[in-house]
Amino acid sequence: MGAGALTGFTVAVTAERRRDEMSALLQRRDARVVAAPAISIVPLADDDALRAATVACIGLAPDLVIATTGFGFRGWLEAAEGWGMADALRSVLRSARLIARGSKPCGAIRAAGLSEEWAAPTEASEEVLRRLLAQGVAGLRIVVQEHGEPQVEFVAALRAAGAVVVEVPVYRWVLPPDPVPVHRLVDQITAGQIDAVTFTSAPAVKAFLRLAGEAEAAVLERFRTGTLAACVGPVTAGPLVERKVPVVMPERYRLGALIRTVTDELPRRAVRLRVAGSILEVRGHAVLIDEVPHTLAPAAMAILKSLATRPGAVVSRDQLISALPRGNDGHAVEVAVARLRTALGSGRHIETVMKRGYRLRVDDPAA
Repeated sequence: MGAGALTGFTVAVTAERRRDEMSALLQRRDARVVAAPAISIVPLADDDALRAATVACIGLAPDLVIATTGFGFRGWLEAAEGWGMADALRSVLRSARLIARGSKPCGAIRAAGLSEEWAAPTEASEEVLRRLLAQGVAGLRIVVQEHGEPQVEFVAALRAAGAVVVEVPVYRWVLPPDPVPVHRLVDQITAGQIDAVTFTSAPAVKAFLRLAGEAEAAVLERFRTGTLAACVGPVTAGPLVERKVPVVMPERYRLGALIRTVTDELPRRAVRLRVAGSILEVRGHAVLIDEVPHTLAPAAMAILKSLATRPGAVVSRDQLISALPRGNDGHAVEVAVARLRTALGSGRHIETVMKRGYRLRVDDPAA
């Protein structure tokens, strides 16, 4: 988990709000970080929809208020303060039953001097809904704090059960003002240059796939076959799971735990071989030789990965040509192999098999 744990790996961060924090945690572990925010948050103080919903909430005098995120609940109170509505909002919240979707909104409720009636242990909206429907909501006035996008099914179920519901769009996601970093990230993923992509919200996943455009299918295929999709929790993972993408997520749905999950998972995916008396660990853009990192150019890394997927077997020039980032010809393979040998610091790791191709001088697979 310390410095060097992610040496040789490239990890993408798609979050906006805590991008710098996540990037710093990854860089501390020596990862190469690509930042490409997939969404942008509309400032709360400038959000007319939130102001209108706050007025409606105060007028409704709700029986029940559902807080879904700590960040959103705090932001709602801060925005109300700026509009001169803080006292009125706190008054109706104090009179209502407060339900928290997990520990973070629970903490925000308590920090505001209020008390929750119950908090969902699984941090899932489905658990909150099951509890409310089991208790009965007919005739209740309910305020639902949204978390980035409308909770259509959740709200529809409450209304179908007889509740009067006001939705509060505490913060809204929009596409980033500059989509170029996301487009660049899409190109890097499809080229096999990204080892993991982190997601911290379902809207960010949806926006990322939307911005991928015609490359969406290729991106999803990379997630299925090579690039790690790491999500902070099951709600975030939902859009990818629906598309048959395997995801990893931490047991605790927190950013620090997400970084630990990535730190644990990526080294497990590295290919480790005993080659010519040394242990080679092939990572994303580098190889560790007896734990010493050697950064490789894309063509050299492509050659090494092709050889490492067939340890000890001869890989033909034609196969290696197809593995190169831009294809080319047999001469390009020879140049890439020469540069790879130089980068590895010795020619002993790669054997030339005359008129056939190249192979790694594998002793035995490393433990």
